[in-house]
Amino acid sequence: MTAETQGIRIRHRGREPRVHPTAYVAPTATLVGDVRVGPRARVMYGAVLDAEGSRIEVGEATVICENAVLRGSAVAGDQPVLVGDHVFVGPHATLLGCEVARCVYVATSATVLQGARLGAGSVAAVGALVHARTVVPDEYFVPPHTVALDEPVRLLAPGDPGLAEAVARVGFAQVAFGVDAEWTDRINRYEHIAEVRVAEFGTHADDEVLNPG
Repeated sequence: MTAETQGIRIRHRGREPRVHPTAYVAPTATLVGDVRVGPRARVMYGAVLDAEGSRIEVGEATVICENAVLRGSAVAGDQPVLVGDHVFVGPHATLLGCEVARCVYVATSATVLQGARLGAGSVAAVGALVHARTVVPDEYFVPPHTVALDEPVRLLAPGDPGLAEAVARVGFAQVAFGVDAEWTDRINRYEHIAEVRVAEFGTHADDEVLNPG
């Protein structure tokens, strides 16, 4: 497989993507930093796999569909994205600093947040949100447009009156960004979050495109 069929590959923080010879990465997919694409994996058009200061691993015969986003981070501890074998990640899905075991189905527009784990054979259906630190058991089904939280996992509908309080207890800003701010102090919290990302993403100024067109 030639470099032209391994997507847009970018060296970031001194680390560069590695693509198995039997994998396919579409020309418009972007791999940034320590990204490892396994045997017979397929990374389709517009997908972005950005390791940041951590890493991303895509297992054998795993499919990352169009415009999916996989992003690692190291701003609140090492948070790689680890995707097992025979996983399907649907179009516009988002995986952030999480672990996905083998034979998982992550449907269109589903989101899995930092520190979460999807057990083998589990499903995050269309538009589902698996919140930070949530552990989804093996072969568990998270229904469409549902929020999964905690360990043991529980499910809440978007309109559930207890949803805001449940999300507040997750401590997402601390888990994802290392920001310790009160849930009700939104302006302070989001200002700090933006500053964390400004610093983290600022490191891309030194990136090197390995296969310029």
